[in-house]
Amino acid sequence: MGCSSSLPANSTGGLGNINNENSATDSKNLKVKLVLLGDSGVGKSCIVLRFVRGQFDPTSKVTIGASFLSQTLALEDSTTVKFEIWDTAGQERYAALAPLYYRGAGAAIVVYDITSAESFNKAQYWVKELQRHGSQDMIMALVGNKADLHEKRTVSSQVCIFFWENVSWDIDAE
Repeated sequence: MGCSSSLPANSTGGLGNINNENSATDSKNLKVKLVLLGDSGVGKSCIVLRFVRGQFDPTSKVTIGASFLSQTLALEDSTTVKFEIWDTAGQERYAALAPLYYRGAGAAIVVYDITSAESFNKAQYWVKELQRHGSQDMIMALVGNKADLHEKRTVSSQVCIFFWENVSWDIDAE
């Protein structure tokens, strides 16, 4: 497992820029709702489990609906950030539920499998969906997963960078 492409969202303020009802009440204790979106089988749950528990389970099961985990990080300046993480199901039948999970999110990670062009197409869909219906202040990241399978890569890093740099970040322009 690994992230092959993680590109910054169109945001300059970092975590301090996250302002929604699920964020912190003071500047030293932040609470951030984070949602993971992407096609089924791209490794969203594996990323979350690695982040929260430091574990990788190659036999990970398909997520039904969504799962919830949290992780608190202490930063060098004594700030704590509690991530409330919603790992959504990637199957098409659960797509209608996704807005329930990304509503009010301060951050979103859109995941695709570097060995699947179809999953990259779905990732593009999720980025556009978040632009239309997510919070305007939401921080987004596009993550190419399964870097350990680089010999089977079908989605080039250059394609991902081109997409990310050419996304229209002006919501009103669409």
